[in-house]
Amino acid sequence: MSVLVDTSIWVDHLRASDPELTSLLEEGAVVVHPFIVGELACGHLRRRDEILRLLQALPAVTMAGQDEVLHFIDANDLPGQGLGWVDMHLLASARLSGVALRSRDRALARAARRLGIPTA
Repeated sequence: MSVLVDTSIWVDHLRASDPELTSLLEEGAVVVHPFIVGELACGHLRRRDEILRLLQALPAVTMAGQDEVLHFIDANDLPGQGLGWVDMHLLASARLSGVALRSRDRALARAARRLGIPTA
């Protein structure tokens, strides 16, 4: 199963290699969301051009549109759960794409499990 890797995992991996993420990358199991690439691009990256090029070369999840995400939030009773707009997009896109989600964000991982989205 493909895995959508959250920004928190990428940040840690770029500081000190994450063996689990390295393994997923070697297996070709990692997918990205444009918002994650964007969040990483907003930060300071060593080897910035190379990192962004490699991230953009990974397969992308199906990106949910704004109306889909707004409906997803209400349909799944997600308001007030400590989740932001990007988190909601990641959850909706993971569900649409049928992929697992890997994150160190406890609220995001908890919501994923509650929604039946596998967590890796």
